[in-house]
Amino acid sequence: MSNSAVIESVALALRQAEFSKIAIAPIRTELGDDQANVDIAYAVQEINTHRALSEGRRLVGRKIGLTSKVVQSQLGVDQPDFGMLFADMAYGDGEVIPTHQLIQPKVEAEIALVLKTDLTQSRHTYADIISATDYALAAIEVVDSRIENWKISLIDTVADNASSAAFVLGSRPVKLDQLDLVNCKMIMTRSSEIVSQGVGKACLANPLNAAIWLADEMVRRGRPLRAGDIVLTGALGPMVVVQPGDEFKVEIEGFDPVTAIFAK
Repeated sequence: MSNSAVIESVALALRQAEFSKIAIAPIRTELGDDQANVDIAYAVQEINTHRALSEGRRLVGRKIGLTSKVVQSQLGVDQPDFGMLFADMAYGDGEVIPTHQLIQPKVEAEIALVLKTDLTQSRHTYADIISATDYALAAIEVVDSRIENWKISLIDTVADNASSAAFVLGSRPVKLDQLDLVNCKMIMTRSSEIVSQGVGKACLANPLNAAIWLADEMVRRGRPLRAGDIVLTGALGPMVVVQPGDEFKVEIEGFDPVTAIFAK
């Protein structure tokens, strides 16, 4: 099979897995399990992005993954990855998320940035990101792999839209100058039990580092970040497995709490 045929085949398999809610075997053997093949994995992601847009889904932002140095080491990579966020993936604070629409979900606590201007430079700076950010929100990302048992490599997760599934945004916007992005503490609880803890600097030493990486990468790949886009900057602590009926509350210093509730 030609490269383009393999890419189309893998993209279709991932779409079918998402639709059927039945995970598939790792796809890295088909695409080439090597960091050098990451562009092929992004080509798979782009096919499914284009398909989603053609079906009328609205692109509202990006998520950044692999921002933890520990996770990068586990997967043998030295940079983050990204996935697309669509409007139908968004849930309100405390809104019930239909668990049956997910396969093997997990949750992560993050800081989201919402942009007020486009980011179109080939190389961005802190000043560019700060100037372009309208406000920040506490967020919970719901990640979900279409790959069986989360047995993923970089190639698997990139092709699979960076294992993204849904997200919950807090409802009180906060200006960046009101936040300590490096030292802000995060606590995630499930029914009052602490299940994850972290701090801002767990995300590439500063969430703005992740945002700069994303802004540059999106320009390079032809989908620059635009005004109004949401950027999930990356996990502040370990991800937690979701069970039906779970309720998670995330508290990040400087923000109001945000809650994700999963249907029983």
